[in-house]
Amino acid sequence: MVQVSTHLSTGLGGLDRALRGLIPGDNIVWRADAVDGYARFVTPYCRSALDRGRQLVYFRFAEHPPLVDEAAGAEVCRLDPRMGFEAFTAEIHKAIERSSRGTWYVFDCLSELAVAWRSDTMLGNFFRLTCPYLYDVEAIAYFGLLRHGHALEAENLILDTTQVFLDVYARRGRLFVHPIKVQQRHSPTMYMLHVWEDENFLPVAESAITAEILGAEPCPAIDAFRPPRGVWLGAFRAGEEALEDQRRRPDSAKCRAEAEEARRRLLRTAITRNPQMLELLERYFTLDEVLRVGRRIVGTGLIGGKAVGMLLARAILQESDPVWEDVLETHDSFYVGSDVFHSFLVRNGLWWEWQKHRDPVSYLANAEHARQRIVVGSFPEHTLGQFQAMLDYFGSSPIIVRSSSLLEDNFGHSFAGKYESVFLPNQGSREQRLHDFVSAVRTIYASTMSEKALRYRARRGMLGGDEQMALLVQRVSGAFHGRFFFPHLGAVGFSYNPFAWSREIDPAAGAARIVFGLGTRAVDRNDDDYPRVVALNAPDRRPVAGYDEVLHYAQRGVDVLDLQANQLVSESFEAVLAESSDVPLELFASRNEQLSRAPGGAEDGAVFPYVLTFDGLLRDTPLIPQIRNMLECLQGAYRCPVDVEFTVNFLRDRTYRLNIVQCRPLQIKVEDAVGEPPAEIAEEDLLLRACGAIVGHSRTVAIERVIFVAPSVYGQLMLRDRYAVARLVGRLVRQGAEAERAMLLLGPGRWGTSMPALGVPVSFNEISHVAALSEIVVMREGLVPDVSLGTHFFNELVEADILYVALFPEKEGNALKEDRLLGLPSRLAELSPDDARWDRAVRVIDAADLGGRRLVLHANTFEQRAVCFIEGGSESSGQAALCRPPSA
Repeated sequence: MVQVSTHLSTGLGGLDRALRGLIPGDNIVWRADAVDGYARFVTPYCRSALDRGRQLVYFRFAEHPPLVDEAAGAEVCRLDPRMGFEAFTAEIHKAIERSSRGTWYVFDCLSELAVAWRSDTMLGNFFRLTCPYLYDVEAIAYFGLLRHGHALEAENLILDTTQVFLDVYARRGRLFVHPIKVQQRHSPTMYMLHVWEDENFLPVAESAITAEILGAEPCPAIDAFRPPRGVWLGAFRAGEEALEDQRRRPDSAKCRAEAEEARRRLLRTAITRNPQMLELLERYFTLDEVLRVGRRIVGTGLIGGKAVGMLLARAILQESDPVWEDVLETHDSFYVGSDVFHSFLVRNGLWWEWQKHRDPVSYLANAEHARQRIVVGSFPEHTLGQFQAMLDYFGSSPIIVRSSSLLEDNFGHSFAGKYESVFLPNQGSREQRLHDFVSAVRTIYASTMSEKALRYRARRGMLGGDEQMALLVQRVSGAFHGRFFFPHLGAVGFSYNPFAWSREIDPAAGAARIVFGLGTRAVDRNDDDYPRVVALNAPDRRPVAGYDEVLHYAQRGVDVLDLQANQLVSESFEAVLAESSDVPLELFASRNEQLSRAPGGAEDGAVFPYVLTFDGLLRDTPLIPQIRNMLECLQGAYRCPVDVEFTVNFLRDRTYRLNIVQCRPLQIKVEDAVGEPPAEIAEEDLLLRACGAIVGHSRTVAIERVIFVAPSVYGQLMLRDRYAVARLVGRLVRQGAEAERAMLLLGPGRWGTSMPALGVPVSFNEISHVAALSEIVVMREGLVPDVSLGTHFFNELVEADILYVALFPEKEGNALKEDRLLGLPSRLAELSPDDARWDRAVRVIDAADLGGRRLVLHANTFEQRAVCFIEGGSESSGQAALCRPPSA
C-alpha cells in the first residue's frame, strides 16, 4: 500500500481521515446532484493548497459560477470547450506541462464539456487522457460530475480511470459523502456513507439511515451492461412509457387500460408466474412499484419466491396503515434474475448435468460432481459488470446474498433451510469484494444440487418442475458496533402459535422467536443456546417456570459480522457488549439476580452480571403489539397463517425501525375439535403421557409402528455407535414409509441434533415420513422446553404435518413406560437382520403383534396433553374416532 502524504489534504481533516489521506497523483471525482454540492468541497481544498504554499491551477471553462476566487492566489486557465475536443485537450495538457510537479488542480464541472461536445463518449475520452497524465506528474486534481446526466459508459470509464470517486448527497439539510473508489487505501469504514458534521465525516452506522439516503436514488449503473434491446428490456420500456402516458393524461381510459396491461405483463415477466402469488401481487403492486423492482434487477428473468414474499409483505403493510411508512426500514435490495442461473449452467457446460436431477430414480447420482463444477464456474463480462455496479452502490456495507428460487416461499412448500444464503461483511478492495460476491453466488447455485434440496423436491414431486435460482441481495439490517455489525434483534414471527403452553395463550394471536444479533439463531436450530419465545397475546408468559430456568434457557451466544475477520462469527454476549457501548442494554438484558444476591455478587467485575431476557423490550416498548398487528395484517391478506422473518433496530432517539427479511405462507392446520381419550387407562396399557410441549394440530391417530430408541441403552453408547443407530432409524422409517405405516418415533434428547451427546443425529430427510415424533428429555438436564419453534426444523415438521411431543419423565403429569416398551415384541431382527446387534437400543413395535389390540396416540395441543396407550379391539362410545394421517 502506497504511503499517504501528510503534506496533502482536502482541507477537511475529517475527510482526510475518512479517506486515509491523499496520495501524490490522486485524481478525485465528485459526483453530485448540482454544482453546489461539488463547490462545497472545492473551497476548503483550495484554501489548503494556498496555505501550504502549493501552486494551484484552476481550469475555468464552464458557464456555472466560478468555483475559485481568483483574488486568493490561484492561477486561472480560461478555456473554451467549443474549440473542440482535440484542441481543448491539447491546451489542458500544455498547461499541465507548464506547471511544476505536484501542482494542485481544480476543474470546472466536467458535465459542461459533454454538453459543449454533444458527446458523453468524448467526455470519457478526455478524462482517460488527462487523468493518467496528472497521475504521472504527482498532481492532485478535483473534478466535478453531475449525477444522472451522462451515459453510463462514460461514467464507468471515469470511474475505472480515476483514483478516487466520491458521491455527494444533500439530504435532510446535511451533506453525505459515499466513497465509491479509493485506490491503494482501505479501512473497514472507508466505503460507508459518511455524514458531514462540524469538522468530522462520520460513518453512518445504521443501515436504516444509509438505505434511506441511498435508496432514494435509482441505480442506473447496472443498465450499462444490459443489451440495448430485447424482449425482456422492451417490456420494461413499454411499461415506463405506459406509466408516463397515464401521468400525463390521468383521465384517459385508454391510458389507464394500457398501464394496467403493462403492469400485468411485467408481473409475469419479472416477478412471478405462480397463480396464488400473482393474485396477491395484482391486488397490492402498482405499475410504479414493478418498474422500481425492474431497475434493480441484474440480468433478466424472475426475481424468485423469497424476493416476492419480502416485497409483497411491505406492500401489504404500507397499504394497510400509513404508520408503516415510518416504522419499516427503507430497503434497497437488488435481484439477480433467474435467467442468470440458467445462462451460467449453459456457459459452463453444466446444462445436461442439471437435467439429470429431474429423474426421480437417479436424481442424486451426479449431484456431488455437479456441485463441484458449479463452484468453479465463470460469468460473462457483462454480468460481472452489473455485479460490480451493484457492489459499488453498497460500498462496504455488509450484505447478504439470499437464495430466491422460483419455488421458494410459495404456498405449500417453503424450502426453509434447503438452499444456502451467504453473509458478506463486504470488506476490502473493489476487486476483493467482487471476488467474495461471485463466490457467494456460486455457493448458492451449487446448493440447488445439495442432497437436502433434491430430496425435499423429490418428496414433494417437484423434480420435474422449473426450479431456477434467482438471488435476493440485501443490505444487512443493523449497525456498526466497534468491529462488529449486527441488528439489535433478529426474529421470526408466526401469525398462528401452534405451541400454546398455557391456557392464557391464544394460538390465534401468534408467537415470535427473538434473539439479540443476527437472526441466524432465530431460524437455525442451536443445540446449546436458546432464544426468547414470546406469545404475542401474553408476552410475559414464559414456557419455563422459575428464575433458575429463566437463567438456564437464556441466549448466551450472539451471531455477528466481524469486520476485521471479514466473516460471520459467534461471540458471547459479554464479548459483543464490550464492543457495543451504544446498545440500549436495559431493553435487552437484566442483571443476574442470583449474582446480586450472592456474597460479593458481581461487584468486583469478575463475573458478567447481565442475562438476555428482553424484559425491558417487552414491557417498555410498543414492539410486541406492532408485531402482532403486522402478522394479523399479513395473514388477512394471504388468507392463511404466515411466517415472517424480520429485524429490529433502535435509533439514537429510541425509536425503532423494523425490516422485513422474508414472508411466506405457513401451511399449518389450525385447531380442530378432538375428542377425549378414555378416562381410565390401565397402567399396563399406558406407554407414555406428556404435558407440554406439544406442537401440531390436535389429533387421535392409530399408530401402526413405534420405533423406540431406549434412553437407558442409547445413553451408554459410544458416539460412533450413536451415528450407527441414527442411520438404522433412517432405514427403518424408510421401510415403514414404503409400507405406508403410521409411525411414532420415540427417542432420547433431540431428533436431528448435530451433537450425538444431545440426541439422535438423524437428518430430517431420514425421519420425514413419521406421523409423530417424541423427544424424551433424559439425555442431560435442561433440554430446551420451547422445542424448535420458528426454526427450519420446525418448518419441516409443519409442512410434513408431523406431531411433535416433548416428554419430561421427571415432571408431574409426565410418564414414560420404558420397561413396558422394552417388553413388547420387536421386529428389528426380522426387518434388518444385519442390525440385530442393536436390538436392545432400538425396538420396532408393530400394532399387528399386539393380539388384535391397537396402539393409539391422542394429542390435544390446546390443552398441551398427549397420551399413547394400547387399546382393546372395540372403541368405547365416548372415544374420539381414529384417523390415519395422509401418506407423505
